[in-house]
Amino acid sequence: MLTLPNILTLSRIFAVPFLAFLLWWPDWAMGYLLAFGLYSLMGITDYFDGYLARSSGAVSKLGIFLDPIADKIMVAAVILVLTAQGVLRGPYVGDMHVIAGLIILVREIAVSGLREFLGGLQVSVPVTRLAKWKTTFQLIALGSLILGKGLPGWNVVVAGIEANVPHTVGLTTLWAAAVLTLMTGWDYLRVGLKHMD
Repeated sequence: MLTLPNILTLSRIFAVPFLAFLLWWPDWAMGYLLAFGLYSLMGITDYFDGYLARSSGAVSKLGIFLDPIADKIMVAAVILVLTAQGVLRGPYVGDMHVIAGLIILVREIAVSGLREFLGGLQVSVPVTRLAKWKTTFQLIALGSLILGKGLPGWNVVVAGIEANVPHTVGLTTLWAAAVLTLMTGWDYLRVGLKHMD
């Protein structure tokens, strides 16, 4: 049961408290750089656990169960800690960037519940190409937001406003992920509604 892909998946889950610990002090640039390294490593293991499971024929029920949970725990933990520490702030709209994070969290919970409901009806909901783009933007956004606090001097001045480059990329891609989240969430909901009458 504990195959290499499953061990990689479990390692992501066990790494989440360490990631949250490193993110807890927003003025500790080195902590955020270490967090970026750990976050990147977690992303790499996410790719390789699936790749190894498929290529070696080691896809297991435990892996199918744990992989999406590991992803959601990591994303939720990062969004919550970055929100708590005031990292999801930016020019013009201030704290309103938290709404993008909230959209992503609500969708993750709703889709998980929907998948569980449809699983009981033996209905599978395949991951769409748009959902994969959503995940890509989401991972880039959170990584960029972490990196922005790790490199506080990486700034540019645009239209008289000084902005941290990775942080700005992070906020922009977070909103892109939120828009794709709404679109893919609606697609999943339409499939679910067909089986709720």
